[in-house]
Amino acid sequence: MGSALTSTLPASAASEPEAVVPPQHAANPRMVALLSWLAPVLLLLVWEAAAQLGRIPPHLLPAPSKVARTAFHLAVHGSLLHDLGISLLRAAAGFAIGGSIGFALGTAVGFSRIAEALIDRSVQMIRAIPFLALLPLVIVWLGVGEAEKIFLVALGVTFPIYINTTLGIRQVDPKLLELGRVQGLGTAAMIRRIVLPGALPSVLTGVRYALATAWLALVVAETIGADAGIGFLAMDAREFLRTDVIFLTILIYALIGVSADWVARRLERRLLAWHPNFASPGGR
Repeated sequence: MGSALTSTLPASAASEPEAVVPPQHAANPRMVALLSWLAPVLLLLVWEAAAQLGRIPPHLLPAPSKVARTAFHLAVHGSLLHDLGISLLRAAAGFAIGGSIGFALGTAVGFSRIAEALIDRSVQMIRAIPFLALLPLVIVWLGVGEAEKIFLVALGVTFPIYINTTLGIRQVDPKLLELGRVQGLGTAAMIRRIVLPGALPSVLTGVRYALATAWLALVVAETIGADAGIGFLAMDAREFLRTDVIFLTILIYALIGVSADWVARRLERRLLAWHPNFASPGGR
């Protein structure tokens, strides 16, 4: 009886009902940007309330308002802007040197197996050495001046860009290379029009990682023998138990990191407008 009833039903009714998928609406970019700041703002509000109510010892965790007043005082009457400028110059110089070296080595290794045999193992061995293990030797070689700090930043920046450049070149679609050969492109044109654009997403990912590594290396470098810079400001504050200044330097590092990542994302969207994942603001 049941089979007879089933046979009389239309095919669409006899089959299992399909799941109804609600339409997906593109998120408002401004709303997404506001939501990304929700957690930090809530944290600051809770922190401020706990500090004002006396739930947190001020010598261990000063209130955000105290940190803000300290920032204003150091910016107007102190050396905050000078120290910030020195740190930015060190980071920029080290990033330019390390980024150029990493991109050059990554390009050579990406295109040549012989270059990989000559370069890659040595680079990977150096990459595995922690900054703190190299610091005494770098001080012996370069002293505690600007060269030591820029060298450490450049060293930290080199590896993310090197690895991602090599990976990007190796992952270019072989079908695109074959299409270029069919179109009669020479080696130089193939590299310029197919290989480098195809590797660019991976290279820019390496740039984002390198920006974070640059500040990590600079923090290590500025804690030894520095007479200016954000790291020096933090170490000087530690001597006098100025936790408000220490938290200020941490906040500065965080804001610089967020700003650098924002610049890298904008650069991605500008240079990769042809890529489907970056064609619209909601692409990534």
